[in-house]
Amino acid sequence: MKARVFVTVRKDVLDPQGKAVERALHQSGFSAAGNVRIGKVIEMNLDATRGLTPQQAEAELKKMCEKFLANTVIEDYRVEIEP
Repeated sequence: MKARVFVTVRKDVLDPQGKAVERALHQSGFSAAGNVRIGKVIEMNLDATRGLTPQQAEAELKKMCEKFLANTVIEDYRVEIEP
């Protein structure tokens, strides 16, 4: 099964990259863009042959995020799983 992890800077944390992109968008004439936040998407395949249920896969992904993929002090994350 395929999984995606979305990691973004928490709303209450300053996002200098997001501000820089927003400023560049405005300077390029895209004045409608606002509250730009920069994050990352991590895609991976989970081995379905191991009998992993979607619930178990989600639990594994959350453990990965808590331990490795996200800095939970300043970042939020969410996961998506495709069967």
